[in-house]
Amino acid sequence: MTPTPQPFKPPNFRTLDLNLLRVFDEVMAERSLTRAARNLSLTQPAVSNALRRLRETLGDELVQRHGQGMAPTARALAIWPAVRDALRQLQAALAPDDFVPARATTSFVLAMADATAAELLPGLAAIFDRQAPGASLRVVPLTTRDPRPMLDSEACDLAVGHFPSVVPDLTAKVQSGETMPFFFERLYDGDYVCVMRERHPLAGENLSLDAFCAARHLLVSFSGQPYGFIDESLAALGRRRQVVLTVNQFATAGWVAAHSDLLSVLPQHFVRLSGLGAGLAVRPLPFAVSPVHVDSLWHRRSDRHSAQVWLRQALRQVAAQAFAA
Repeated sequence: MTPTPQPFKPPNFRTLDLNLLRVFDEVMAERSLTRAARNLSLTQPAVSNALRRLRETLGDELVQRHGQGMAPTARALAIWPAVRDALRQLQAALAPDDFVPARATTSFVLAMADATAAELLPGLAAIFDRQAPGASLRVVPLTTRDPRPMLDSEACDLAVGHFPSVVPDLTAKVQSGETMPFFFERLYDGDYVCVMRERHPLAGENLSLDAFCAARHLLVSFSGQPYGFIDESLAALGRRRQVVLTVNQFATAGWVAAHSDLLSVLPQHFVRLSGLGAGLAVRPLPFAVSPVHVDSLWHRRSDRHSAQVWLRQALRQVAAQAFAA
């Protein structure tokens, strides 16, 4: 005989342990019991036990194992935005994060390439000196176009650079109504130019597409792969170039180009700031290139921390001043 289904009974909010909602929020954000436990400073069994208690209270599985991660149920997806917002409001009301720049001894970690650092760090250092003299800033190399694992593992607080696959992915998730574990902000658009040594055979003429493709090239690649956005633009035209040397720093590329017959493509602002322009001939690219957007990217766990908010505001201010029309 099949048992008669029992009607769903709404949970008694007066007896609900709010700590269970904190666990639920982290599991939903991370889609991983292990990472959620780390963020909450709990053991994985404690997180599993909290989820079990919340399942019993709400009468829903909430999340289930899916491959290497966790897949939320429809009910979990429906209630998560309200739970997340409520927890943030409670945290802001009961335990405000009172970062005071003048008294701060906070140590911030930024991940960025040398060209980005050359543009932003002088202004950022001046803001630290004026507003937060006791705070410190450490810059680590940006070695990838997808720094989400770096942010996820807390290897850095903020990543700044060109993230051509990350930003569209996050934008699509926002438009579909998903809540993301990462946020981004557009800082500026970068223009790129072709550089070569002053006495290069091509330096005395207008650079044509045929001459550009026939030359030997030096590429800046964080991944080490001899293919980048310039090659993508050429491929769209049915053309290709010969990349014979790959490095991971723009300064190195500029120095090598100034002392060899290799052509390189560098950010225009970096050529101006680095002082390399004195030994280089600079030419516009002989073909259209998609805009190179430079964004800041951070993890949701630091989204409302006042120290991180201050850092992002300072970075936004420096970028606006550096690239003001």
